Amino acid sequence: MFIRKIGIDLGTANTIVFVPGRGFVINEPTIVALSVPDNTVLAVGKEAKEMIGRTPSDIRAYQPLREGVIADYYITKAMLRYFIRKSVGSFNVSKPDVVISVPAGITQTERRAVVNAAREAGAKEAYIVREPILAALGAGIPINSHSGNMIINIGGGTCEAAVISLGGIVSWSSLRIAGNKFDQAIVDFIKKKYSLSIGQQTAESIKINIGSAMPTKEKKTMEVRGRDLISGLPKDIVINSNEVAEALHPYLLDIAGAVQNVFNETPPELVADVMEKGIIISGGGAQIPHLTEFFKRMLGVNAYVAEEPLFCVAKGAGLILTHLEVYKRTLLNKR
Repeated sequence: MFIRKIGIDLGTANTIVFVPGRGFVINEPTIVALSVPDNTVLAVGKEAKEMIGRTPSDIRAYQPLREGVIADYYITKAMLRYFIRKSVGSFNVSKPDVVISVPAGITQTERRAVVNAAREAGAKEAYIVREPILAALGAGIPINSHSGNMIINIGGGTCEAAVISLGGIVSWSSLRIAGNKFDQAIVDFIKKKYSLSIGQQTAESIKINIGSAMPTKEKKTMEVRGRDLISGLPKDIVINSNEVAEALHPYLLDIAGAVQNVFNETPPELVADVMEKGIIISGGGAQIPHLTEFFKRMLGVNAYVAEEPLFCVAKGAGLILTHLEVYKRTLLNKR
């Protein structure tokens, strides 16, 4: 079976690839390991992530996307080539059309970089669609309805809130605050409170296992191992979910403020629609426990986590691929 279309959720933390008829074929970290002397790619995805914090001086693990946009063109192109080849297989003779997600706040220069990198990586044609649209499609929101719907997509590098109506984005806000900043907040909190240095992967594990958007009576705990900043020796501590909530609180307040700004720029009729239906949350960050309660308390609007929030953007890309000719005339930007 020749594959002529693929959808790519090109995230700062994870890249998910969707192929019509086969579903999600790739879900791997957006990380590339390079050999420094000759600048060759040694590993991509899961294999490269395992190298973070463990490499000798001549091997470096890079995240080629920063806050949702390309930070290193060469490495991004190499990574896209790997994912495209892995998706279509070595016997696929024709180049596939590719739909790629991009942040709503992307600049024209950043758009061109994504399109050019995809073409040079092996795509016949590259189409880019803004993430809130894809996330809304993947969450089952009827984006072409005249009624207003709000989506908050919390990824690895960006958090985007948008009100969608009649197939387009009416008002939106894009924050470069998301999963990676949450991890760094946990690193900083533990360093300040316990004088313990931990790595990003340990912080991510804490967020996944005992993360919380709000303090709770029933606290989850986790043993954490790191390096004591005073003695320089290894040390174990026990951290709880309420401490994680304290670490994440300033960033969650920023996100709530951005959502408030979107409401301020939205026509009253559409605000009324959102008040009635509630806010849908997607992306990997949506999986943080008690996030819906946090938004309800801060904004006074009910919030709901989409089904399979991590895959919403990729699902949306899949829906567009299924009706590519229709969407070419409306949503897709082919520049």
